[in-house]
Parts: sequence; structure tokens; C-alpha cells
Amino acid sequence: MPSGYRRIADDRYREVVGLGYHELPEGMVIEHRPGRTVTETDNVLMTTLGGNDAPIHTDARYSSLTEWGRPLVCSSITLHIVGGMTVRSTSGLTLANLGFDEIRFTHPVFVGDTLYAETEITGRRLSKSRPDTGIVTCRTTGHNQHGDTVVIFTRSFFVPVDADAARDETNY
Repeated sequence: MPSGYRRIADDRYREVVGLGYHELPEGMVIEHRPGRTVTETDNVLMTTLGGNDAPIHTDARYSSLTEWGRPLVCSSITLHIVGGMTVRSTSGLTLANLGFDEIRFTHPVFVGDTLYAETEITGRRLSKSRPDTGIVTCRTTGHNQHGDTVVIFTRSFFVPVDADAARDETNY
């Protein structure tokens, strides 16, 4: 069977989305691919949607007069893109995000930068209130095409203990 797929019938496979509690051991590191190039559209739409009209993000002339010489991509966009890159492999089966902690933006991001992410599972435990659920904690690092770290954050989320049962029940 090809890696990353589940056999669901003779000659039929389904892509695996997300991992379950037992598939996310502490210390595991996942390099998320593909990378994601930030576009002007990303910056304009997501900044506008979030209501952040700071000229450093939206006004090319204003930004040209700053130390950066061009608009910065809003940090919440960086967090959203890098966090989103992790979902398919880490928390695609999640029942809920529990929190984002220790968020640090360590290098500016500009339109045209390509972002990559990697996640280390830093802890996990069974839920006391939900016996069929585990709580996984991970630390994600996002970096640009030059290898500069742009964001680091910790996230905790619920995942099913029996991933295959969850996949069967939800047709995933």
C-alpha cells in the first residue's frame, strides 16, 4: 500500500488526512510541504478581512519610507499560513484547537516570500474528560526561502485516540 493512503477496497485507496493520538509520538518532527508563496492578494484580502489597515501593510508609498522599503505582510497572515500548512498532517482529524501559545514573529515576511513549516510533537496525554480523545501539544517553526525563521508558536489540540474509527465514521 502506498504511504499516506488507506486501503478502503480492492484497488481503491483514500488519502490520509490528519493523524491520531497514537500516530503522533512525542519527539516526532514533520516537515510540511508544499511551501506556500505569499502573494499580494493574500496580503490585501487577509489584511482587509482582519480589519488591519495599518499603512505598513497596505500603503506602498508609506512603506517605501520605512526601514523595510516595502509593505510588510501582516503577522496574523504569517501565523495563519504557517499554521494552516500543518493541519493536513498533524491535526486534520482534530475535534478542536485548544490554544496557541508563545507566538513569536522573528523575521519580517514580504510579498513573494515562500514559507515552509516544521512541527515537533512536544507532548501528549489522554484527555481526562473525553476518554476517546488525546491532547497533543506541538511547536511549529515557519521559515522563508532563505532559511530565516519567521514565526515560532506552540499549539495544543484534541485528536481521536482511535484514528481509524474516526476516519471510518466520517468517511476520511
